[in-house]
Amino acid sequence: MRANEPDPLSFFGGSTHAPAVRRFLLIALALVVAGGGFVAWKLNDRPSLEVMQPRVLPEAPPRANEPRIRFLGVSTIAIGDGESTLLVDGFFTRPGLASVLLGKVAPDDEMIRSGLARAGISKLDAVLVAHSHYDHAMDSAEVARQTGALLVGSESTANIGRGAGLPEDRMRVVEETTETTEMTFGDFRVTLIPSKHLPHGMAMGEIEAPLEPPARATDYLEGGSFSMLVEHPRGTMLVQSSAGWVDGALAGRKAEVVLLGVGGLGMMDEGYRAKYWSEVVEPVGARRVIPIHWDDFTRPLEDPLLPMPRMLDGLDATLAFLEERTAASGIDLAWLPIVAPVDPFGARPGAEP
Repeated sequence: MRANEPDPLSFFGGSTHAPAVRRFLLIALALVVAGGGFVAWKLNDRPSLEVMQPRVLPEAPPRANEPRIRFLGVSTIAIGDGESTLLVDGFFTRPGLASVLLGKVAPDDEMIRSGLARAGISKLDAVLVAHSHYDHAMDSAEVARQTGALLVGSESTANIGRGAGLPEDRMRVVEETTETTEMTFGDFRVTLIPSKHLPHGMAMGEIEAPLEPPARATDYLEGGSFSMLVEHPRGTMLVQSSAGWVDGALAGRKAEVVLLGVGGLGMMDEGYRAKYWSEVVEPVGARRVIPIHWDDFTRPLEDPLLPMPRMLDGLDATLAFLEERTAASGIDLAWLPIVAPVDPFGARPGAEP
């Protein structure tokens, strides 16, 4: 050490304590590495989907006047009949965990274009946004722009559209009240019914001004949440993107198929899951339940879809609950392949006719 140069260990009490300081620093470093390793292990501890493989619906090539749905991760669902095509949410960018937690997120035009092309979508009648969290609504305005669609959602969703420069005549604001809103797109009749988000979600509240990307993930506040009843001459399905509800809101509604949002449901207690079932599945008289919003949306869509880590959700508990409830009530529990078109009302392999 040069004369008059500060002792780098003086902060810790001088060089006489150097061995102890070095031991402390080594122990601290080991704890950081061990902690990082533990977190990495926990983030890769995921449920197996093997139990659902026999329940995957078979691919059904598109046919005129026959509804087909395509699952594109989270609650992004394309619904079309050869004449009209609707898209629920439309989330393709799927930014990584570091960007979500520590940085800002923004729609990726090329990833959106690629995701739409992979699903065979060039034109949409409407993008229907269930609520305005980033994993549902962040890409919605750009999807509408690329496909010529009408953007439909709450005032918060419209403020995402405004922040992206989407013209007002390309947006339809649905009031967040107890009133339902009905729209028609070809042979599809869509009813948006006020609902609620799972109670322990982040970023609750309203987006009160145009939101320009990039922005923090937590800037995408929930806004209003909706259940979506999609009726077609061939059948009716209910899209429930989030595992929340409004008591009695679905009474008197009918749907053969429920696309049931299960994100976060595994972290709730048995009583909550039972109430969710009784408020969403039972009132509509469903004969089939299809889980959605189960995958880790910080992973790219082109990678194999994986469940959320057990430390963030409990899909094992959710699937066990759904197995028990569907078996007890004679309802079919089905699973969607990624991207491939399926007939939501058709039989699955090995099912009784």
